[in-house]
Amino acid sequence: MYLTDTVHSTARALEGLRANRLRLVRSVAIVIGILLSMASADRSEAQYLPIKVLANKQLTDKQYQCHNEIIYRESRFNIDAVNGSHYGYYQMRSKSMQGKPYDYQFYIYWYYVSKRYGLDHEIPDYCAALHHLKTKGWQ
Repeated sequence: MYLTDTVHSTARALEGLRANRLRLVRSVAIVIGILLSMASADRSEAQYLPIKVLANKQLTDKQYQCHNEIIYRESRFNIDAVNGSHYGYYQMRSKSMQGKPYDYQFYIYWYYVSKRYGLDHEIPDYCAALHHLKTKGWQ
Protein backbone atom coordinates (compact mmCIF):
# COMPACT_ATOMS: atom_id res chain seq x y z
CA MET A 1 0.00 0.00 0.00
CA TYR A 2 2.79 2.34 0.72
CA LEU A 3 4.07 2.20 -2.87
CA THR A 4 0.57 2.77 -4.28
CA ASP A 5 0.04 5.79 -2.04
CA THR A 6 3.39 7.21 -3.13
CA VAL A 7 2.53 6.73 -6.81
CA HIS A 8 -0.87 8.42 -6.34
CA SER A 9 0.71 11.30 -4.41
CA THR A 10 3.36 11.75 -7.08
CA ALA A 11 0.69 11.67 -9.82
CA ARG A 12 -1.35 14.33 -8.00
CA ALA A 13 1.75 16.48 -7.53
CA LEU A 14 2.55 16.20 -11.24
CA GLU A 15 -1.03 17.16 -12.13
CA GLY A 16 -0.69 20.16 -9.86
CA LEU A 17 2.56 21.14 -11.56
CA ARG A 18 0.94 20.83 -14.99
CA ALA A 19 -1.99 22.97 -13.85
CA ASN A 20 0.40 25.57 -12.44
CA ARG A 21 2.40 25.54 -15.67
CA LEU A 22 -0.80 25.99 -17.69
CA ARG A 23 -1.83 28.93 -15.51
CA LEU A 24 1.62 30.45 -15.92
CA VAL A 25 1.51 30.02 -19.70
CA ARG A 26 -1.96 31.57 -19.86
CA SER A 27 -0.83 34.49 -17.70
CA VAL A 28 2.22 35.08 -19.88
CA ALA A 29 0.04 34.93 -23.01
CA ILE A 30 -2.36 37.47 -21.52
CA VAL A 31 0.49 39.81 -20.58
CA ILE A 32 2.00 39.50 -24.07
CA GLY A 33 -1.40 40.25 -25.61
CA ILE A 34 -1.84 43.32 -23.44
CA LEU A 35 1.66 44.57 -24.24
CA LEU A 36 1.13 44.05 -27.96
CA SER A 37 -2.14 45.95 -27.89
CA MET A 38 -0.46 48.76 -25.95
CA ALA A 39 2.38 48.83 -28.47
CA SER A 40 -0.06 49.13 -31.37
CA ALA A 41 -1.88 51.95 -29.58
CA ASP A 42 1.45 53.72 -29.09
CA ARG A 43 2.28 53.17 -32.75
CA SER A 44 -0.96 54.81 -33.90
CA GLU A 45 -0.30 57.77 -31.60
CA ALA A 46 3.30 57.90 -32.76
CA GLN A 47 2.08 57.93 -36.35
CA TYR A 48 0.75 61.48 -36.05
CA LEU A 49 2.94 62.76 -33.27
CA PRO A 50 5.72 64.14 -35.56
CA ILE A 51 3.33 66.39 -37.51
CA LYS A 52 1.93 67.76 -34.26
CA VAL A 53 5.40 68.38 -32.83
CA LEU A 54 6.47 70.16 -36.02
CA ALA A 55 3.31 72.28 -36.09
CA ASN A 56 3.65 73.10 -32.39
CA LYS A 57 7.17 74.44 -32.97
CA GLN A 58 6.14 76.56 -35.96
CA LEU A 59 2.66 77.89 -35.16
CA THR A 60 0.91 80.02 -32.58
CA ASP A 61 -1.56 78.23 -30.31
CA LYS A 62 -4.54 79.48 -32.31
CA GLN A 63 -3.07 78.48 -35.67
CA TYR A 64 -1.91 75.15 -34.20
CA GLN A 65 -5.48 74.27 -33.19
CA CYS A 66 -6.85 75.20 -36.62
CA HIS A 67 -4.04 73.30 -38.35
CA ASN A 68 -4.74 70.13 -36.36
CA GLU A 69 -8.47 70.37 -36.99
CA ILE A 70 -7.80 70.60 -40.74
CA ILE A 71 -5.69 67.44 -40.64
CA TYR A 72 -8.25 65.64 -38.49
CA ARG A 73 -11.09 66.57 -40.84
CA GLU A 74 -9.12 65.76 -43.98
CA SER A 75 -7.31 62.55 -43.09
CA ARG A 76 -7.82 61.69 -39.40
CA PHE A 77 -4.03 62.11 -39.09
CA ASN A 78 -3.38 59.35 -41.61
CA ILE A 79 -0.27 60.32 -43.57
CA ASP A 80 -1.16 57.80 -46.29
CA ALA A 81 -4.80 58.86 -46.70
CA VAL A 82 -6.16 58.77 -50.25
CA ASN A 83 -9.52 60.10 -51.36
CA GLY A 84 -9.87 59.97 -55.12
CA SER A 85 -7.19 62.32 -56.44
CA HIS A 86 -6.35 63.77 -52.99
CA TYR A 87 -3.41 62.51 -50.95
CA GLY A 88 -1.74 62.77 -47.55
CA TYR A 89 -2.48 64.56 -44.32
CA TYR A 90 -4.00 67.59 -46.00
CA GLN A 91 -5.68 65.75 -48.89
CA MET A 92 -3.89 67.91 -51.42
CA ARG A 93 -4.77 67.35 -55.04
CA SER A 94 -1.39 66.15 -56.19
CA LYS A 95 -0.26 62.57 -56.57
CA SER A 96 3.25 63.82 -55.76
CA MET A 97 2.12 63.99 -52.10
CA GLN A 98 1.62 60.23 -51.99
CA GLY A 99 4.23 58.62 -49.76
CA LYS A 100 5.93 61.91 -48.86
CA PRO A 101 7.18 62.39 -45.27
CA TYR A 102 5.28 64.52 -42.79
CA ASP A 103 7.68 67.48 -42.93
CA TYR A 104 7.50 67.68 -46.73
CA GLN A 105 3.70 67.67 -46.60
CA PHE A 106 3.74 70.26 -43.79
CA TYR A 107 5.89 72.75 -45.68
CA ILE A 108 4.07 72.29 -49.01
CA TYR A 109 0.79 72.98 -47.20
CA TRP A 110 2.44 75.90 -45.35
CA TYR A 111 3.27 77.46 -48.71
CA TYR A 112 -0.19 76.71 -50.12
CA VAL A 113 -2.08 78.21 -47.16
CA SER A 114 0.13 81.31 -47.01
CA LYS A 115 -0.44 81.99 -50.74
CA ARG A 116 -4.14 81.19 -50.75
CA TYR A 117 -5.33 82.48 -47.34
CA GLY A 118 -2.60 84.92 -46.37
CA LEU A 119 -0.52 85.28 -43.24
CA ASP A 120 -1.42 85.86 -39.61
CA HIS A 121 1.64 87.43 -37.93
CA GLU A 122 4.00 85.88 -40.52
CA ILE A 123 2.39 82.44 -40.13
CA PRO A 124 -0.01 80.89 -42.67
CA ASP A 125 -3.60 81.58 -41.70
CA TYR A 126 -4.79 78.03 -41.03
CA CYS A 127 -7.89 79.39 -39.32
CA ALA A 128 -8.96 81.09 -42.57
CA ALA A 129 -8.30 77.80 -44.38
CA LEU A 130 -10.38 75.93 -41.80
CA HIS A 131 -13.18 78.48 -42.10
CA HIS A 132 -13.16 77.98 -45.89
CA LEU A 133 -13.24 74.20 -45.44
CA LYS A 134 -16.23 74.44 -43.11
CA THR A 135 -18.22 76.96 -45.22
CA LYS A 136 -17.79 74.83 -48.34
CA GLY A 137 -19.11 71.87 -46.39
CA TRP A 138 -16.32 69.62 -47.61
CA GLN A 139 -15.76 68.09 -44.21
